[in-house]
Amino acid sequence: MSNIITNSTVTLAIDDQIELIDMVNNLNKTISQYFMGLIWFVGNIGSILMCIIFTQPTYRNTPCAMFFFAASLSQFFTYNFALLTRMLHYGYDIRTLNYNLWYCKIRFYLFYIFVAVPRYYVILASIDRYFASSRNALRRRWSSPKTTLRLIIGNILFWSIIYIQVLVFYETSTDTCNYRSDGYGIFFSIYIAIDSGILPLLLMLIFGLLTVRNIHKTKMRIVGGQRSRISKKDLQLHRMLANQIILFLILNLPNPCFLVYHSITLQLARSSFRHATEIFMGNMTYLFVYLGFSLTFTNFLVSSEIFRRELVHLFQTKMLRLLPAPRAIGHGTVVHQNH
Repeated sequence: MSNIITNSTVTLAIDDQIELIDMVNNLNKTISQYFMGLIWFVGNIGSILMCIIFTQPTYRNTPCAMFFFAASLSQFFTYNFALLTRMLHYGYDIRTLNYNLWYCKIRFYLFYIFVAVPRYYVILASIDRYFASSRNALRRRWSSPKTTLRLIIGNILFWSIIYIQVLVFYETSTDTCNYRSDGYGIFFSIYIAIDSGILPLLLMLIFGLLTVRNIHKTKMRIVGGQRSRISKKDLQLHRMLANQIILFLILNLPNPCFLVYHSITLQLARSSFRHATEIFMGNMTYLFVYLGFSLTFTNFLVSSEIFRRELVHLFQTKMLRLLPAPRAIGHGTVVHQNH
């Protein structure tokens, strides 16, 4: 009798665990389908609009705006490769990367590049704002279109070289695509936690605070009996970048925390429920990263009057092109002529 009760209890416990695993997997799938789909849609629209706005005469050849343009352009590839393949993988069970070794390697190679490149463009923009706001003329020279263009190209080349290791050490095993679980796996987990989380957070925070200090000193400085002034465009670029850094700090912090946890527990045995939960947690931390990218356009829209004006001007220009051109006929009467 006791054996029957024990077996029934074990069966119920297993059924409950299976039910919990299914619930976690379904939640992960639903969020990946709808929420990531929304981020993909909003992000693409914002990325395209930002690319157009930052090429307008108002922002053209402004170093910080050039970094914003480069970040917006690279985000377009982030949405349509890194995010899209993640959404297909977790939301629609399209798991090609688990079975094809070279697709596994190339997918993660490009994934890491497309996530790192726009992130470090924001960091480079924060460094540029530090130099541009400096009272030292020699430092201000570092904030130039020529230097910016070199850094934009160099940023792509640098991460393309750094992540070649992914092509070597990623492999498919037991229907999963991941880095090796040996000593390199621990190294790579720690490296990614530093590279994608801790280091960017520190650099943005340090140069953001240094820029704020420079601006404060500039406002307090008196030249020829008058306070020195910072242009309205520069002030708004500072505000756009500062808000972007705050957004980044909030939404990117969970990812390195999870990666550190994952590197510490890499060698531990996991139950099926824990494995499903960790996949869900990891996916959600990346969702926050993509959410931060997709909110860039909204941040710029809220932070800058000039950006809003350029957006309105863009829509007005496009709308006017669609309207029939007015044609004057006698006594000032105007009619519209269809083309």
